[in-house]
Amino acid sequence: MNRDHLGVKIFYLLFDLLLLNIAVYMVYYNSPMYNYVDLDGRNLYILHANISELFAYTIYSKRNYFFTDKYTDRVKAFGVRFVILIIILFLLAAIFLPKGFNKGFLVEYTSVFFIIKVVVFYFIYKLQKYRYGKGYSQQRVAILGVGNSDLVLGKLLNDNPSLGYKLVGYLSNEKYQSDFATLGQLNDLSVLSERFKLNMLFVTDPSYFTMDNTRSLLSICNETGVRIRYVLMRGFWNNLNQIGRIKVPAQNFEMFNPQEIPLDSLPLRIEKRIFDIVFSIAIILLVFSWLFPIMAILIKLNSKGPVFFKQQRTGINNKTFWCYKFRTMTVNSESDSKQAQVNDSRITSIGSFMRKTNIDELPQFFNVLLGQMSVVGPRPHMLKHTQQYSELIRHYKVRHFVNPGITGWAQVNGFRGLTDELWKMEKRVEYDMEYLEKWNFKWDLRIIFLTLFGNKAYNNAG
Repeated sequence: MNRDHLGVKIFYLLFDLLLLNIAVYMVYYNSPMYNYVDLDGRNLYILHANISELFAYTIYSKRNYFFTDKYTDRVKAFGVRFVILIIILFLLAAIFLPKGFNKGFLVEYTSVFFIIKVVVFYFIYKLQKYRYGKGYSQQRVAILGVGNSDLVLGKLLNDNPSLGYKLVGYLSNEKYQSDFATLGQLNDLSVLSERFKLNMLFVTDPSYFTMDNTRSLLSICNETGVRIRYVLMRGFWNNLNQIGRIKVPAQNFEMFNPQEIPLDSLPLRIEKRIFDIVFSIAIILLVFSWLFPIMAILIKLNSKGPVFFKQQRTGINNKTFWCYKFRTMTVNSESDSKQAQVNDSRITSIGSFMRKTNIDELPQFFNVLLGQMSVVGPRPHMLKHTQQYSELIRHYKVRHFVNPGITGWAQVNGFRGLTDELWKMEKRVEYDMEYLEKWNFKWDLRIIFLTLFGNKAYNNAG
């Protein structure tokens, strides 16, 4: 959690600096009121503005983005930092700016910066409310226990839908026995996660924070594919009847992630996502754009049926999505249940060529662009295989903690295609787990290189 929180702060700082520089340039080139500075002095003013904002942000960055929903609270935070920024601007002006600097320029661009920020965040806030109101990008959450702190946390989640959490209900545990309605027992998490589509479990009870209990709880959640977050409560409410009326202080909560993997870090996720967008757009424009009409004609001439084959597969947080490929088989009723075999009679002649050259995977770059997949990650499996292998391989669903990929670490090590024996899928999961635990951006580049130029021999049956 600490890394996520730091990542959010860094992200918002960079966003603040972007808006600030936009404001400086807008005033510099478009203000009708002043002829502020000559062109030679512009860079000095820009440097002064950015250093001042860095100081202001360092002094006042006290915001909890995980437990703040009211737009007015954000505006108040903007206002406090705006005052701090003005003070620092004038204090540092004596160091960075020449004598006789134009005070009006400083006041005007900071005022424009404040207005831009209020407007931009208003639209972001409205977009968030709309998206979460429609159920997009939400984690479906259960809370373990029905104690005071659990109910307060539940109130917080219900009152703040734009946090991205949808409270589904509570799980009972041995400590709390009451008439409060629960989804079921912790031991039934596997069944409950399927029934209620749970993605995350929140735990506030300190008794679970011990080494042994954490290990036991992690085992249950990893087998189920559910993310877990420990929530520390700094405040305590003794009267349950008051919970419905109290205003829950955001600063009274702190989250920790005992399942932390590198891609839980916001800056790393942003880094990977930016690469996915740039790489997928490049492939779509430079390769898919001219290759698609050629392949469409060949597929149509070779056999009856659509150009594309789509299949529901398991993605991040156990969510299903439509995965697209060029159709390589004749239309058949076994495509969602039976893997392609060696010398499979369903594979067309052009389909065999596409599978050997991996051309059939090109449409998945649209899945990447939509955020359903990544260029590199664990390969997504058909729903039947997810159900089948999650019962046979322990912690199989952990591979769903990240976006699935077009290629992956298991694939470049030869474990792709037909999994007619259990050990093949076990090895695939083993490589996927290693990728999740040790991910870094250079590793993605290495996997892409090996996918294009590696010498591993394997068939494309999956």
